[in-house]
Amino acid sequence: MPAGERTITDELGHEITVPAAPKRIFAPYLEDSLLKLGVKPVVQWSNGPLGHEYLKEELKDVPKLDFSGGLPSPEVVMSYNPDLIILHTAAYAADGAYENYAKIAPTYVFKNASGDVEKSLGTLGELLGKSAEADQALQAYQQKVKEAKEKLDQAVAGKKVAIIRFAAKGVSLMGGNYLCGYVVHKQLGIGSSKLVENENSANVSMEALPELDADYIFIINAYGQGTQRMKEMTESSVWKSIPAVKQGHVYEVSDEYWLGSGLTAYEKIIDDTVKLLVG
Repeated sequence: MPAGERTITDELGHEITVPAAPKRIFAPYLEDSLLKLGVKPVVQWSNGPLGHEYLKEELKDVPKLDFSGGLPSPEVVMSYNPDLIILHTAAYAADGAYENYAKIAPTYVFKNASGDVEKSLGTLGELLGKSAEADQALQAYQQKVKEAKEKLDQAVAGKKVAIIRFAAKGVSLMGGNYLCGYVVHKQLGIGSSKLVENENSANVSMEALPELDADYIFIINAYGQGTQRMKEMTESSVWKSIPAVKQGHVYEVSDEYWLGSGLTAYEKIIDDTVKLLVG
């Protein structure tokens, strides 16, 4: 094995040989974490023309690749000449995609990198020879969580927040196991509604609204596709009778990073939460 190459087993059990210092990384949807490690990918994930808008400054020189119609073909991936391919979810490796991609370059698959952003950042650090950068980013993040939590514990102890996502497919309450729900409920320790207690998410209907036990409501219009549903719900008399709504405790937050997956997104979520609840 050439100097510095390593053999690593990915989360699906594939054994791969990672080059000593991979330079051309194809890792769609992991841009936030890559940038934390000081790495720019050869191409960035996008949904139609929209990439991760909150990272657009850092990624302005990186071409976009549209994933709205599914995974890119092996030919398209090959055209970027990657020396390491990293897939953020097992779904990206399904239906023969893994076998096709693995012929192009060593391919590492996460079961679900968004499920535990801190752990996946550590893994990326190992893969890319950037463990020191990963440790540094994680320490800074944990310090930020700690400081925010202290402020929030004083300002809103015992209070609950509901995070409602209006999307093309429907209206849901974000639970505490992943993404912004994880940051707000698990890491910052703010209570969640009983409607979503042990779930990843729960559908929200007009009928369920009177049971929404939350002191504050954060609303997210996912990719601008929830506008119609948001209008219908927030203009209804049921909505207007919710105590948090009457008190003016409803805040629309940015879908750009509230639905983001990475420490940069999480840090922005923490800043918003402190600003809105502590002032």
